[in-house]
Amino acid sequence: MHGGIEFEVNATGHGIGAEISGIDLSEPLGEEAFDRIHAAWLEHLVLIFRDQRLSDADLKAFSRRFGELDQVPGWEPFAPAGHPEILVVSNVTEDGTPIGVLGDGEAAWHTDMAYIELPPAASLLYALEIPDSGGETSFMNMYAALDSLPDELREAVRGKQLNHDASHDSGGNLRPNHRPFADVTSAPGVRHPLVRTHPQTGRPALFLGRRLHAWVVGERLSDSESLLDRLWEHCEQGDFVYRHRWRPGDLLMWDNRVTMHRRDPFDGGQRRVMHRTQLRGREPVVAAAEV
Repeated sequence: MHGGIEFEVNATGHGIGAEISGIDLSEPLGEEAFDRIHAAWLEHLVLIFRDQRLSDADLKAFSRRFGELDQVPGWEPFAPAGHPEILVVSNVTEDGTPIGVLGDGEAAWHTDMAYIELPPAASLLYALEIPDSGGETSFMNMYAALDSLPDELREAVRGKQLNHDASHDSGGNLRPNHRPFADVTSAPGVRHPLVRTHPQTGRPALFLGRRLHAWVVGERLSDSESLLDRLWEHCEQGDFVYRHRWRPGDLLMWDNRVTMHRRDPFDGGQRRVMHRTQLRGREPVVAAAEV
């Protein structure tokens, strides 16, 4: 058991993320060790654990230390047998049937499931098989995105809500049981504050979700598009992004409330197999200072 705090926490140096070394997550964590990991997660937003050897039960046990496990509606067929709380993320097919979701294409910047009332608080992704190249995942610090906003943009988002489209995935593909639409102001989804408060740290962060079919509620479409274009341009030019090159045995966990992430495409002829858990979240609340 990891009862002490002998492992190391080393920041990536990119304004987000830290690698935790010298720990085996297949062993139970003592309270002192867990408290240090939890504090590092809240500080660095993305934690990287290399060279792990985790069973599905191990992955669930570690994930549960941080909160209640959640499931992705509609993706139940892509769970390993006996582990409905785990989602297989993979491009592999067996007998012509995909074993997982998300394939091999690019995934644009997004926050996981921002289009539902209670977006996940966190996601954990464990790498089993990795292609020789491609498929890197990048993470963005949304505290820093807000903190570095020019005053004019900071004022422009104050008190605003964003409608998060539920009809398309992060690859831009239309989801099953949804129809195309011409007007983003009628896009299905939910409305969340553009600036949200982290429920544990109390810090405000920009909450963009994803760009495709987003709409600033109550704004004329042209004004909404202009504001969102400026916000995304600001974020994508920021120096608060970490790009992770995966290795088998990597476990990454990220704070889905105050980060965005994206995935590079990779060769579909090579296998990529990952197992994912997510933690149930709360309704995003507007930062009081931003009202």
